[in-house]
Order: sequence, then structure tokens, then C-alpha cells
Amino acid sequence: MSAGLLAQYVAIGLIVPVSVAIVFRKLAPQLTSRWLAAASIRLANRRDSRLAQALGRRLQPKQASGSCADGCSTCGACGPKKPPAIVLREDLGRDAATQARASAEPVPLHFRPRSR
Repeated sequence: MSAGLLAQYVAIGLIVPVSVAIVFRKLAPQLTSRWLAAASIRLANRRDSRLAQALGRRLQPKQASGSCADGCSTCGACGPKKPPAIVLREDLGRDAATQARASAEPVPLHFRPRSR
């Protein structure tokens, strides 16, 4: 076996498991988060190896802060953001309180039925 072929096998042996892990993380984020948490607890509780403890702390999954501002979008509670208010030309002559109230209310959409 040549050195080039051995390097190719080593590269493929490293790339394939990493890509499988990335795809699995994208497709099942909650399951992989639980697995990472379990692995990090086991590694962090080992008293014989400081390297295992450091790896356990590194593997801990990121927890959501509980606010919708962190952008985690895992719970779905944040929902879609409201579109920015549109100021119409007719609103330019109104007072500031009326403009603020009009800009805070969503603009209704009007649909016409499709003619056949």
C-alpha cells in the first residue's frame, strides 16, 4: 500500500464520521443534545483524567436562555416577527398619537378571487 493511498483512507475515515455526525445533528437536534448531555456528564464525573473532565465540559450542549431574543427557535414560541409598519401618505397629516397607533396595528390584506 502506497503512502498516498494510506493518506486517502485516513482522510476518508475522518471525514465520513464527522459528516454523519453533522447531518444527524441537523436532523435530530433534541436527541443529539440529550446524547451530548449524557456523555458530558459521564466524562465530567471521571476523577482520574483531567482531559476527560475538560472534554466533558466542552461537550455540554448549549441551553436556551429562556428568552426569545437569543434566537434558538427550538420551542417555536417566538413565532414569526411582525412586519414593519407601513406609513401611508394619508397618515402624514395626522397627529403623532394617531400615527403611532396606526403604525402599530397590522395592515389587513385584501385578496381578490381569481377570475376564471
